[in-house]
Amino acid sequence: MNKIIECNNLSYSYFDGKKATPILNNLNLSVKQGESIAILGQSGCGKSTLLNLLGGIDKPTQGEVLINGINLALLSENDTTLLRGKYLGFVYQFHHLLNDFSALDNVAMPKRIQGEDQKSSQASAKKLLSKIGLKHRLNHLPSELSGGERQRVAIVRALITNPSCILADEPTGNLDAKNAYEVFNLILTLNRVQNCALIVVTHDEKISAKMDKALILNHGTLTPLI
Repeated sequence: MNKIIECNNLSYSYFDGKKATPILNNLNLSVKQGESIAILGQSGCGKSTLLNLLGGIDKPTQGEVLINGINLALLSENDTTLLRGKYLGFVYQFHHLLNDFSALDNVAMPKRIQGEDQKSSQASAKKLLSKIGLKHRLNHLPSELSGGERQRVAIVRALITNPSCILADEPTGNLDAKNAYEVFNLILTLNRVQNCALIVVTHDEKISAKMDKALILNHGTLTPLI
C-alpha cells in the first residue's frame, strides 16, 4: 500500500527567546492508505503539535514531513495550503462549523473553496449528510443541531473532498458517551468505506483498541501500545 504520510527524524521545540523546550525528538512515523492509527499520551505531551506538523500547519525544527511523497519543506505557503486541501481532512474536538451557514453549506464549503460550483458541491454535501442520517437537518444552523449532530457534520465536511488521510484531534472528547460511541463508529466506517488513512489523537483506550495500530507519544517519541 502507498504511504500517505511519512515523517523522518521529526523534531519540534518551542522557543522563549533563546531558550528551547523540546516537544518532539527524532520521531518517525509512516501511515499507509486505509490504515487507522491511534496516538495516545498525557496532556501536553505534544499530540496536537504532531498533528499540526503532519498537516503542514506548523513547521518542524528538524526533520521532514512527506504527504504522498511530497516534502512539505520544499513547498511555498500557498502550495502547502493547496496540498493540505487536496490530501487531508481535519476533525477537531470542537466542530468549528461556520455559525451563519447551514449544515449543507458547511459541508459543501471545502468543495466551493476548491472552485466547484454551488449546485454540484451542495449535491455532494446532501448525499453525504443523508448517508449519516441528517437529511432532515440540511438547512439547520449549527446552533439548531445537537452536539453529536454538529460533530457528524464536521466529520463529513472533512471527508467531502475524498482526502487521502483524516487527522482527528480528540474528535469525541466534547461528547457524552452515547454520542462519542456513535461519532467514532462513523469515523471508522468512513475510514474503511473510503479507504482513507486515519490518525486519531485520543485519551480513550477503548477507541485505540478499534484501530489498526495504537502508539504512545512519550518524551517526544512514539512507541507501540503494549
